[in-house]
Amino acid sequence: MKLIEKTMNKFIKAEEEEEEDVSEIFQMMEVAKVDLSNVSPPQPLACDSATPLVEVSAGDELNLIPPLNFAMVDNGIFRSGFPDVANFSFLKTLGLRSIIYLCPEAYPENNMQFLKSNGIKLFQFGIKGYKCPPGLENEVWLHLWNSKHQKEGSYTNANSKTSEPFVNIPDHKIREALKVLLDEKNHPLLIHCNRGKHRTGCLVGCMRKLQKWCLTSIFDEYQRFAAAKARVSDQRFMELFDVSSFKQIPMSFSCSSS
Repeated sequence: MKLIEKTMNKFIKAEEEEEEDVSEIFQMMEVAKVDLSNVSPPQPLACDSATPLVEVSAGDELNLIPPLNFAMVDNGIFRSGFPDVANFSFLKTLGLRSIIYLCPEAYPENNMQFLKSNGIKLFQFGIKGYKCPPGLENEVWLHLWNSKHQKEGSYTNANSKTSEPFVNIPDHKIREALKVLLDEKNHPLLIHCNRGKHRTGCLVGCMRKLQKWCLTSIFDEYQRFAAAKARVSDQRFMELFDVSSFKQIPMSFSCSSS
C-alpha cells in the first residue's frame, strides 16, 4: 500500500508541475499592444521607382491586342497580318521604326495617322495576291495555271526555264523589300500583307535562305502560318530564289550570327 501511495503522490506532483509549466508558457505568450499610428510606411526600393521601358496607361493594359498572325521573326523583325485600330496600342509597345507593306492597295488613313504620330516609316512593295479556286488542290491549280499562261509570256523565275505562276510574287519586289528588311537602320520593323500568310511568308522565307536555313525548316515555318492555305507556288518560289547577290549584306541582327 505504501508503494502505491508513493506512486500516486509522484503522479499528482508531476501533474501539478506540468500545470505550472503551462501557466508560465501562457504568461510568456501574452502579446503586447503596439501603437501603429506613429509607424511610418516602408520606403520604396530603388528598383520600384525605375521608369518602365514602355509606358502603358492602366486603361490600355487590357487593349494590347496583337495583329492577326503576329510573331517575332528575328531580333528587331516582326510579322503579322494587316493591323487595324484595335492593334495600335500593341504595336506602339514595339517601338517600330518601319513597316514593310506587301499589298498594292493604298494604306488606310487611320493607319497612316498612326505611322505619322509615332514616327514610323512606310515601305510599300505592292504584290498582287491570287486565290486558288475552291475545290482545287494546289498542284492541280498550278498545272492549270501553267497550261493557260504558257503562251502569254508569263513571269519566269530567273533560275527556272519553265513558266511558273509567280506573277503574284515579283522577284524584283522581293529583292527590294529584302534590302529594306536587312538594313538595321529600319529596325524594329514589321512585315505584313493582308493575312500575314503568303506574301509575308515568301519574304521571310527568302530571308531564311540568307540565314542558311534548310528548305525543310523554311517550308515548315511558311506552313505554320499558311496552314491549310499553303501554296506550292510560294514554296517553289522560295526554293528557286537566288540569294547570291545578297551575300555581302551583314546579318548582324540575326540570332544565328556570332
